[in-house]
Formats: sequence, structure tokens, C-alpha cells
Amino acid sequence: MDERSKRSSLRRWRVPILAGAVLPALVALTGCANGMIGATPGSLAVSPGAAVIDTNCTGCNATSGSGVAVERFLANLGGNPANVQWSLAGGDAGAGAGMIDANGQYTPPSYLTADSVQVTVTASLAGNASRKASTVITLTPGFLQPLTPENVALGAGGTTTISAYVAETGGSTRVHFALANSSTGSSGGEGSLSSPVCTRSNSAFTHCAVTYTAPASLTANRVTYVVASIGRSGSKEATEVLLNAQGISSNPAGHEQQLATPAFLGASGGNNNDFDAKGNQIVDCCGGTLGSLIQNSSGTQYLLSCNHVLARSDQASVGEMIVQPGLIDNNCTPNGEGAGTTPIGILTAWLPLGSGSTNADAAIAQVDSNAVNASGAILELGAMQGNGKLAAAPPGISSTGGKGEAGSLSLTVAKSGRTTGLTCGRISALDLTVAVDYFKDCAETVPYLTKTYTGQIAIEGREFSDAGDSGSLVVDTSNAEPVGLFFAGGVTATGISEGVASPAPTVLAELSRQEGTNFTFVGAADHSVSCLNYGATTTVAAQESNLSARQQELAQQAMAQARMLINPALGILGVAAGKSSDQAGEAAVIVYVDQDKNATVPQTINGVRTEVIPTTARAMAAGTAPQSALDAGAVTPLGSAVLQQAIAAKEQTAPSLMRQNSAYFGVGVGQSLDNPREAALVIYVDRRQIPAVLPPVINGLRTRYVIMDRLHVTRSYLKGPVRSISHCMAHSAPRNTKGWGVTTLRRQLGLQP
Repeated sequence: MDERSKRSSLRRWRVPILAGAVLPALVALTGCANGMIGATPGSLAVSPGAAVIDTNCTGCNATSGSGVAVERFLANLGGNPANVQWSLAGGDAGAGAGMIDANGQYTPPSYLTADSVQVTVTASLAGNASRKASTVITLTPGFLQPLTPENVALGAGGTTTISAYVAETGGSTRVHFALANSSTGSSGGEGSLSSPVCTRSNSAFTHCAVTYTAPASLTANRVTYVVASIGRSGSKEATEVLLNAQGISSNPAGHEQQLATPAFLGASGGNNNDFDAKGNQIVDCCGGTLGSLIQNSSGTQYLLSCNHVLARSDQASVGEMIVQPGLIDNNCTPNGEGAGTTPIGILTAWLPLGSGSTNADAAIAQVDSNAVNASGAILELGAMQGNGKLAAAPPGISSTGGKGEAGSLSLTVAKSGRTTGLTCGRISALDLTVAVDYFKDCAETVPYLTKTYTGQIAIEGREFSDAGDSGSLVVDTSNAEPVGLFFAGGVTATGISEGVASPAPTVLAELSRQEGTNFTFVGAADHSVSCLNYGATTTVAAQESNLSARQQELAQQAMAQARMLINPALGILGVAAGKSSDQAGEAAVIVYVDQDKNATVPQTINGVRTEVIPTTARAMAAGTAPQSALDAGAVTPLGSAVLQQAIAAKEQTAPSLMRQNSAYFGVGVGQSLDNPREAALVIYVDRRQIPAVLPPVINGLRTRYVIMDRLHVTRSYLKGPVRSISHCMAHSAPRNTKGWGVTTLRRQLGLQP
């Protein structure tokens, strides 16, 4: 299972806030429950029995229709399902008891005012309300959101402050911080922690902070974790710390702040109207990343980001104000209603999501005078300075004349975004056909459409991205040339971030065609970009996964047939049972081939995937042959002919695959991790609808399945979803609509246009 329980589909970050004094929107549940009230024949009983759960719902036993984890209660009469009415009693003095629907799906309140409270869940038999059965839930507070920052890079002796917000107002709950060697561990890790300091009140959520200090000496790059836990709650959140010998200090928190003007790019920003209102209260807000600067043929400069960041998924009007930072980083307070944001541009145009002729999620805003750095400098895209921090720098444009370059498989790329800062990954698939869900509101309660994009770029890398990074410019780390516009992503079941970007040349071409001009990126001479790589790759995660007894049995059954392939004269030196890197959790037959010969190896043996590892006869005899393709050394890029042949096969396959099985929401072409000499279909699979059979070969191509949540541009639910809530109080919706887009604002407030 994934090491980090976090939502990250992306790519506009959502922040619901407290309504009234302490009345926030409800959050998802993640608690656990087990046991069952004893039943005698003919008696009414409720299951599961007594449970302890938290406001985050760690380990809930069911999922609602909208994908939110809930605690599901069942009632039976004499062992048979019973028709009952559900009710709640007790609960928190301020937040209430939560909610339970007609199907017995319970969602706890989103916060507490005490360290623990009890809720009685009662089932009353329909038609005979006197027949009842009850169980008691103990509620404890959980985390409001991931730790801040979620990831950070530090050199020897570097320090950073790590913050956690707890879903409790008042009370005495404290967060326990520990160093660990995994995001869910409780021991190991490197460095040191100060004593935590917590602040609490009856009108604000509990906040705890700790100072982490890196080891005094570092000779190699590695990762350690600061893990936070709360009392009896089973939920944990972690900050991943990249300890690096280069001495780089990179903290994403700097991307979320209000910047001095002219502001750098790669920072938090968004539409000043990007909030949800109920009555006269703002209850939600969104935002993303101001990615880069482009200019038209007349030299007029524009901010480039995503449609869903600047144009609110087609819901905006031309002329709406673009602010820095986004409302998500200013307590959902729009410009004009309080301090904390700077107007930096005016929404100018966007590629309509609702149009079948557009193939990118992009929007532009003409910049205000002196509001944005005119060179197009992006936070942390430059060289390391004396204090270890990375300077801002423009992207490279000298190789392409500002048009951006085409991405290639395994190319190392970087992005500078609002949430995870500067991170790097590799292009894992090209020509990606992918379906992405859009909503009209920040809370994702009003679906807008599902748009299918073609020809997109897939990027993978641990901590590469998270919610709020939408709009980031993806660049080639070797020359800083623009490669793509990041707009969606998530985290796989093995904890690897998967991102989707529209090719940079495609974005510019579509905007240029629509606006009748010639857009180019604003930048400077090509230059290298630091690569902050937070560790585990897809191959590492797959090799570290455990095989079920059934998979081990399948591997052993295939070995008898596999041994018959051994023929040194033909380049096949030996076989062994192993694990597939293309599909975590599946067995593979390792086939050792002579690295100096072009041996032919079947893609499967007796239905089991093969993993092809080049080596030598001497290494085989000495027992020093690599154990996986990862250990075999550098991987040679796919030949152009092989890649184009695979793309042609994918074009024939993708439409029918996605049409025939709704679990498949994306198909692209990548390089097989089991046999890097071959291409593979990279297939994105909804983790809630995993088919019973995932074929190892389709249309003559090996397959690599990416198991994750469907892509939403605001967030996704990975494991025990934690819906982010701000730690601020609610406030009135704007009264002065000057410069806001009056019609849009009135519509948001439920008024007539």
C-alpha cells in the first residue's frame, strides 16, 4: 500500500472553511470499526459494534458513492437484513454528532471541541419503532490536512519548521512528532526534532509545530521522514525530507506566500472569484500555480496557467481579477475584502474545456504593469546561492526560440509549483489519452464535464506534485526549456506521484490559433536546473512489494517451462522466479540474457510476465547477476521505430479499451520496466474498479498498469481521504463587486444576473 496517505489528484487546491463560529463543512471519515452486537434469533442487531474513529476517518470500512470514506453500519433481524431508520444521539457540543444516511453510512463532524466524544448510532425497525438496536462510536480529532511543508530539501545542518493542524477547537490534544525511515513509521530516520509547541483556542483549530534539524554531515543524498500522530487516532501525516550532500535548501512554503512585486512565477495564484458561497458566507476557495510568462507577437506579456486555475473551469468571465497568492493561501479572503493578496493580472482568454476542438487545460491573463517579473523568472529554477537556496530564473528559450521542446521517454524534467515547490521526475509515457473530471465548484459537488485529452505527457516521481501545483511549467532539467503545462495527477497505490502535462508546443499553438497571434515563452538562455529527486521509482516500489501466495505459486508453475528456454548459444543464460516491475504485486520469470547477444524472449511464460535482465555468463556462474532490471545498469532509450510502432498500436487499442471498461481512464506508450528493449502500453486503472484480469500483453505490447484514483483537477481520494479544511473563520462574501465580474459574482451568491 502507499506510504503516504494524502490526496493529490490536482490540480487546483481546495480549502473549505469554517461557517459561522465553529460550523465547518463536513469532512470525510476514516475511522475503523470491528465486532458486532450479539444477536439472538429474531432480535435486531447493528454491526459493526463499538468503534473508535477520528474526524479524518482513518481506515473506514466503506466508501460512499462520491468516493468518500465512511463508516457503514448494517442492521439485521434474526440474521437477515432489516429495513430500519437510522438516528444519532450525543456528539460534540459545538460540532454535533455528524450525519448518517438512509443506507447507514456515517460521516463524523469535521472537528471537535473536546479530546473525545461519544455518538450513539441507533437503528429503529421500520413499522415498529419500539424495536431498536444501538452501538456507540468514540470520536477523536484527526488532522485537517497534510503537514506543512509536505516535502522539503535540506543540506547538512539545515533546519525547517513543520506544522500540523488538528481538527479541534479548544481541548488539550497535542501532536506527537517522530523521526522515521518511512512515512508511516515511528522509529529510525535521521536528524533531530525540537520539543513541539502547540497553540489552541476555542475559535481556531489546534496548531502544533516542531523544528527539524538535518544531520551535521551528509556524504550522500537520502530521504528521512518526520511523522505526526494524534493520541488515539490511527491516522498519520508525514513530511518527506530530502537530505542532500549538495547543500540545497528548498522549502515549498516560499511558493505559497504573498510575494513582493514584481512577483516571480511558480507561486500560488488564481482567480479572485474562485470561491463557493452559501448565502452571504464564503465556505470554500480554490487556487493553483502561476506557471510562466508568455508574450504575443506584439510583445504583450501574459500569465500562463490552467483553465481551472485562472478561468474556474469555463465558469469565469473575461476581465476577472487574477491575484497572488491564490485565495487558498489567504484564508479565502478575496482582494478588496481584506489584505493578503496582490492583483497581478486580468483574465484574458482560455481554451474552453467544453469544446471538442481544444486539447489542453490552459488560460492566460494579461499582466498588470510591474506586477510580474518581466524576465519570466520562476522560483527556484536557477543556480544554488551561498545560503543553499535556489535562485529564481527564467526558463530556457534559446534552443527553440521560445516555442518549447518535445518531451521524450525517460527525460528528466522539473517543475516549480505552489504546493511541492521544485521537484523532478521522468517522463513515463507519451501520446497519453486520458479522461479528467471537472467540477463547477471548489467543493466538487456540481459536476461540469469529463474531458478526454489526447497526445499528453505522463510524468512520474516521488513527491513530484500535489494538489495546487496545477499550472506549473514543466521543463527539461538539462536546459530549462519548457516541455509541458502541468494540469492533473495523483498518487499510485505504491506511493509514486503520477502527473499529466500538455505538451508546451501544443499549448502555445492552440492559444495562438484561438487568439490570432503568435505566442512564445518569455525566458533567457538555456541553463541547467537542479533535480530534487525524493527517491523511490516505480521499479523500486514494485520490487519492494510483497507477492501473494497465489503469485508465488504461478511463478513456480511457470519455471518448468522457463527452464526449457535456457540455451547459451542463443543468448539465454538462465531463469529464476522473481517480481514484475511493470506490475507491482505480480510474479515474473526472470530471464537472464547474454548482454552481447540479441536474445529473443517471450513476453509471458505460462501466463506469467517475463523480466529480461542482460548479464554475462561469468556473472551467472559467480552468482553476481542483477536481481532486477533496475540493478542491470543504465537503460537504453527505445529506438524511434519501436516507439512509433507502439504508438500506432496504442492508437488502435486505446479507444476500445477505455470504451469497453470504465475502469481504464488513460492509455499511453512507455518503456517496459520488465524488458526495456520493448515498449509498453501504460494503462491507468481506477483503483476502485480494478478488473479481475489485467492482461500482461495487449495487441502485442507488454502492459504496465498504473493503479490510482481517477483524475480530478481539484483533488482525489487515495487512501482514507482527508479533505482539507482551512484553519480560519468564515467571513462574508464580497459586497463591493467592482472589478470582480459582477454577473459571475451574483450567480455565485445565488442572485439573479
